[in-house]
Amino acid sequence: MTGDYSRWSPEPRDFKAMLKKLSHEQILQVLSEGLCSYCEEVIESRVNNLNLIQRRVDEMALSNVNVAEFLRGNSSDDVISPKRKLNADADAYTPSPRVGDSTNSGRSKRFVSASSTPVNNKQPVSDLSNIEIKLNDGPSRSVVGDDLVEDQKEFIRFSQVGRRKDFVHYENVNEKQINVLKGLELHTNVFNPDEQMEIVELVYSLQRMGQKRQLRVRTYSEPRKWMRGKGRVTIQFGCCYNYAVDKSGNPPGIVRDEEVDPLPPLFKKMIKRMVRWHVMPTSCVPDSCIVNIYDEGDCIPPHIDHHDFVRPFCTVSFLAECKILFGTTLKIINPGEFSGPFSLPLPLGSVLIFNGNGADVAKHCVPSVPAKRISITFRKMDVSKLPYRYTPDPELVGIERLVPPPSSDSSRNRQHGKNDKLPKSENKVFSNEDDFPPLGKSTSSSRRSRR
Repeated sequence: MTGDYSRWSPEPRDFKAMLKKLSHEQILQVLSEGLCSYCEEVIESRVNNLNLIQRRVDEMALSNVNVAEFLRGNSSDDVISPKRKLNADADAYTPSPRVGDSTNSGRSKRFVSASSTPVNNKQPVSDLSNIEIKLNDGPSRSVVGDDLVEDQKEFIRFSQVGRRKDFVHYENVNEKQINVLKGLELHTNVFNPDEQMEIVELVYSLQRMGQKRQLRVRTYSEPRKWMRGKGRVTIQFGCCYNYAVDKSGNPPGIVRDEEVDPLPPLFKKMIKRMVRWHVMPTSCVPDSCIVNIYDEGDCIPPHIDHHDFVRPFCTVSFLAECKILFGTTLKIINPGEFSGPFSLPLPLGSVLIFNGNGADVAKHCVPSVPAKRISITFRKMDVSKLPYRYTPDPELVGIERLVPPPSSDSSRNRQHGKNDKLPKSENKVFSNEDDFPPLGKSTSSSRRSRR
């Protein structure tokens, strides 16, 4: 059945018994097959750490030390890092099944990048950026292991999102000097490394389904790589989009009489996250997306996104950082090689918003990527271009933005005429305080709602 997402789970096997038969080198070879050099180093360090843990367990067994306490991270001899202990103890979401070359022995931290820290945000004293909250449209009220309820965790994560909206590059357009980047926004730390891992694993699962023809014909496309930069894999959900005139003579844009698979549940949760966290506006909730799977050397040529999709739209980046170029004139130097006046690196887990001049005046392109990369572009279809059989998804209707919760201390402070004291984001770049009020401040409407 087309679009049946319930068939991801592989048949259970006794992997522990299989691993016991392999040598250290064989395990490394199997786990690192097809990975880049950096990922190979990550896998090797993890296998080595497992060997170290096993030796420590054996030593402690001889010394009559409580091995169970050690493995839980409660021993003073714990060799597991505090961050990994936090991840292990948290009320984590259930990951999607591991498939293909995305398989590993735990949630990978290979997504961590120095450039993925919040824009203009100071580092907190304790690392709370990896606090795990479920990718959902609203927090639960249950208390988890570290005594923080889900809405408190969500607010901490929300307050650490970096928001940059001050991109400037002037060009002469129609004999006027204008900022062709006006409307661009970069939101960092929207999805943490564990969440990135879950999303990437889903993409690989969908790719395997597409290769097995378990998705609709127009959902999955894997063209032949006939030259450098050409042939990236695309997976479309919500609508069928033509990049060029197709075999039936349909022009570029949304093909209204073609069907593709609906948005997977996890992608809808991503949309809810972006709307709740003030990344996408409530007036432009995406109802479609295109997944791009790049191999090393793949690219996207200069273009402006089709106006069958309204503005703003956004792109989320995974696996490898790359640069995106902007400008009214972008030059093609060689296959996959472009030049332009403005270059912007895209941190992992970040969301780039295209709007205004940044979407409609400046072209953009992605030169040949240096390593395996995945991007997901979320867009809202123009009402006049909706597929004929389209029906709104009730899960994406009525999403509300996150409102910073008042603390018990702030309630007492208000009784004494004091201002609320809530954690604040250090980022000061806001183009519209009504749309993005600095954390800890309330609009007049929110103040009235609290009374």
